[in-house]
Amino acid sequence: MARSRGEKEEPEKYMGLLKLVQILSFLVVFAAGIIIGLATSSHMNRYFTRESFLFSDSRYSAPSSTLRGNCAVVQTCDDIDYLNIDKFVRPANLSHRMTDEQLFWRASMVPYKEEYPFERTPRVAFMFLTRGPLPLLPLWERFFKGHEKYFSIYVHTLPGYKLNVSSDSPFYGRQIPSQNVGWGTVEMADAEKRLLANALLDFSNERFVLLSESCIPIYNFPTVYKYLTGSPYSFVESYDDPSRYGRGRYSRWMRPYIKIYQWRKGSQWFEMQRKVAIYIISDTKYLRLFRKYCKPSCYPDEHYIPTYLNIFHGSLMANRSVTWVDWSTLGPHPAMYKKENITEQFIQSLRNSNGSLCLYNEQRTSRCYLFARKFAPNTLEPLLKISSKVMEF
Repeated sequence: MARSRGEKEEPEKYMGLLKLVQILSFLVVFAAGIIIGLATSSHMNRYFTRESFLFSDSRYSAPSSTLRGNCAVVQTCDDIDYLNIDKFVRPANLSHRMTDEQLFWRASMVPYKEEYPFERTPRVAFMFLTRGPLPLLPLWERFFKGHEKYFSIYVHTLPGYKLNVSSDSPFYGRQIPSQNVGWGTVEMADAEKRLLANALLDFSNERFVLLSESCIPIYNFPTVYKYLTGSPYSFVESYDDPSRYGRGRYSRWMRPYIKIYQWRKGSQWFEMQRKVAIYIISDTKYLRLFRKYCKPSCYPDEHYIPTYLNIFHGSLMANRSVTWVDWSTLGPHPAMYKKENITEQFIQSLRNSNGSLCLYNEQRTSRCYLFARKFAPNTLEPLLKISSKVMEF
């Protein structure tokens, strides 16, 4: 009996030892896990501390108050409004690097909403197409003086020419990016569109008048402003000339887009309203026809705009110019007036349209012309002497 009990106690003893080994093994594994965890935690802490130090370098840190005005570095400039409405509707600087294609696209944008979200005073854009200097500039400065709120000036010269005027002149900083212009070529039409497009970038400009360095105003600014802004028509001359100087310049290769009965001639010196100016600078197709077929001795500046508007927007035209030109010499160029031609009676005759009448807003009037050309540089002094008495400025 004693032997039998011993045999039973021995397996129980082994089972107890096995459980003890299992418990000790668990404790060893648990302790090892704690040690490994602590070691790993310490390593990760040192890693993130080092990375935090690296990224806390001034190159990546948020801007301090001393850097807020400098937006050349990577930062948030909360105090700068990049979409400022004032800069969008009236560019402060005429300099830009846009190509003609980019410029015309930008200028052709028309807001669908009719109401303006800013106080808008309609302006007249005076666009000067010149080879270089403006010899009659003092007369124009006198004309513009005191009316800065109602006009804008744009000057297209030969590339590289810098207009030399004082900083207080209304012509200061008003040159637009320009290109070479050949007389009697389609480059004249390109320059006209370039002037229109730059002026259209200013949403305040409502009327657009093209002038040369030999043009003069024959009325004071308030009269000119009221005359232009008070008319629903654009003063673009467009007529059918059956002679060799009109239809004789037409090319049959322009068919079917331009037919001979649609071909028109008119003065280069136009005045137009904003929506008509947008139509002109938005056109590519018809100017391409003129570029290809209106040469030589075709003079696109006398035909492109009159023909294009006659085809599509004839009802918007007054079919006359507001710039008086003397073609009585019957040559390729109009008469040039010099110092000895300038008298009170002569200027007064221009103001009265030499006794002829025209239509203004469907009413007959003798006030048909607001400007005149061509006047030589030596006419400046006598014009200044009579401007206050005759031209009332």
